Amino acid sequence: METILELENYIVGGLYGVKNANIDLLKNIYPKVRITARGNELKLVGEEHELQGFIDLLQLLIVHLERFGQLTESDILNITIAEDDSFYRLEQNANADNVILHGKDGKIIKAITPNQKRLVESAAKNDIVFAIGPAGTGKTYTAVALAVRALKNKQIKRIILTRPAVEAGENLGFLPGDLRDKLDPYLQPLYDALWDMMPMQKLVSYLEDKTIEIAPLAFMRGRTLDNACVILDEAQNATEKQIKMFLTRMGKNAKFFITGDLTQIDLPKHQHSGLALTTRILKDIEGIDFIFLGQGDVVRHRLVTQIIQKYEDWENKQFEKNIQE
Repeated sequence: METILELENYIVGGLYGVKNANIDLLKNIYPKVRITARGNELKLVGEEHELQGFIDLLQLLIVHLERFGQLTESDILNITIAEDDSFYRLEQNANADNVILHGKDGKIIKAITPNQKRLVESAAKNDIVFAIGPAGTGKTYTAVALAVRALKNKQIKRIILTRPAVEAGENLGFLPGDLRDKLDPYLQPLYDALWDMMPMQKLVSYLEDKTIEIAPLAFMRGRTLDNACVILDEAQNATEKQIKMFLTRMGKNAKFFITGDLTQIDLPKHQHSGLALTTRILKDIEGIDFIFLGQGDVVRHRLVTQIIQKYEDWENKQFEKNIQE
């Protein structure tokens, strides 16, 4: 029996090893399987049960490589002789302990707070999920993790991350460089999340072939987004028309996440946040859910929670003062 496995380019070097040392070791472990490595293709010849055993081992090796960024001969031997390979199958049982996925260098990425867990559960049931809450509550990070997991599990073909290019007290025109140079600072938090979740080589490869696309919201106009997980971040800075435009880009087999903080709207005074209006207009549609996160979901430095509380107290006092006047 003969089969050909096509590997993703970003894993070939780590999987094969220096001068194909890992492949040579696998040939010794599976002497009844003829293994030929050419580029990103592995040609396998052997009896069906031998091939299946080799393919099962290969899948575990790839999981290890993606998780830790390297695969040594010792790793291969340890994985091969392990009686219980449940450690390498954690991804299949992620929901049991709120683990979403394992990121770069084995970092465990999981839902920590009750509302983050609600966000994960909601994403499994709904195609459009709004995550609204203050800074540091993990709303964007959790959404990106869910998107990466869906891509890894081949539930979707691409991830699209977008933000409104709204100036927070600064002017794009004064930033040096071309359009991309001007926009990248606004999109940096999305890059930061992705860097936590996959090896650099893999991320670069995905960005180059547009498997992962990061673009300002204006670039979404006129598109139909199929087989994709799409995240609109900083949605409080999208206008009513922009939110409507974004939501109507949804195509087949797509999942949309919209994240935002209604306390940090940077739009000019004459423009209204589309996110605030959307929470009222779309609240009764089946398949759309709203998750509201609060101070108890803040997972940054402990001072962030106190800062948020102080600002809320001050804003409430100002509101009461304005009513009295």
